[in-house]
Amino acid sequence: MTTQELIAHAYSAFNRRDIDAILVLMSEHVSWPKASEGGRVVGKQEIRDYWTRQWAEFDSRVDVLEVVDGEAGKIDVKVHQLVKTLSRDVLSDSELWHVYSIANGLIERMDIKEGEGSSEGPSAAFSGSDRGK
Repeated sequence: MTTQELIAHAYSAFNRRDIDAILVLMSEHVSWPKASEGGRVVGKQEIRDYWTRQWAEFDSRVDVLEVVDGEAGKIDVKVHQLVKTLSRDVLSDSELWHVYSIANGLIERMDIKEGEGSSEGPSAAFSGSDRGK
C-alpha cells in the first residue's frame, strides 16, 4: 500500500467510525494526540478508548485536501475538519495540517499543526463546546 493509499484508508475509516479498519494501519505503540481533551494516547487500545469517548461527544469529519511526502517517513496532510456537537451545532469548520510519522508501512505517530505550531492541549476545534461546565 502506498503512503497516499494508507492516508486515504485511514481518513475514510475515521469518517465511517470504523476503528478496527484504522487500527490495522497503525503500529502497536502508535502515539496520537487527544484533540478533544489535550495530551496524547499511546497504543491501539488507548486510541480505541479515546475515539469512543470523542465520538460520544462530538460529530467530526476530516477530509484530505493534500498529502506532501516529507523526509524520513514524515507525511504532511492538509485536511478540512468539520466538528459539530451531537445536536449538529458547528464548533469548527477549518483547514489544518496533520503530520504523520510512518515506519514499516504503518502509522507510528500523528501530530496536529494549528496556526504557527503544535500543541499538546485540546485543539481549538473543540473549544466551542460546553465541556467542563
